[in-house]
Amino acid sequence: MRVSPDLVCSRQTVSSSGACLHPRAPLPRRIAFSRKFRLNRSVRNSLLIVFGFTAATAIILYTMGQPLICKCGYVKLWHGVVISSENSQHLSDWYTPSHIIHGILFFGFFTLILRKASINVRLVLSLILECAWEILENTDMIINRYRESTISLDYFGDSVINSSADILAMVVGFFLAARLPVWTSVALIVIFEATTTYLIRDGLALNILMLVWPLEAVKAWQGG
Repeated sequence: MRVSPDLVCSRQTVSSSGACLHPRAPLPRRIAFSRKFRLNRSVRNSLLIVFGFTAATAIILYTMGQPLICKCGYVKLWHGVVISSENSQHLSDWYTPSHIIHGILFFGFFTLILRKASINVRLVLSLILECAWEILENTDMIINRYRESTISLDYFGDSVINSSADILAMVVGFFLAARLPVWTSVALIVIFEATTTYLIRDGLALNILMLVWPLEAVKAWQGG
């Protein structure tokens, strides 16, 4: 029995997903199908990478003794009181913009030094840095440093849910930088830093300064 050529899937007419494309289908349609599949696979891989790193970091922090949620017993979407025992315990706070800036800076840095690397390779490297910082930040050394050098006298480390949300905030910043023009990313950094500096007298730059080289004048200004 003869089989119609139109019903046979040749190697050239099978998509990367295994679907049989009609040999007479317009070439642009077949190309679009292939690109869509690759895009979906890339997005899926990105989500798996983010989930894996976030989950691993959460487990490590929990084994280090950090509470899953705020010791107050509830979870808030936003906590806006900086000098309080609930700071860095809920899903977001005034330091969330700093983690978005992390993502923007990480994307820019790894794009600059690894121009040919895929987006997911740069994402993995960014997550390694962010997760490593979240773990280091919750060690006794850094917690005590914050308490000694800044106005964060009530700081005893982040809750696991807060650290997880911080990692996701970094991912948001990373993909914003991947999609937005460079000038827009720079503008976001300036806006975030200016806003937090004005409203809470703190931000990423001041946080790094007070952690590495604390100044009494800045500490007095922040506490005033």
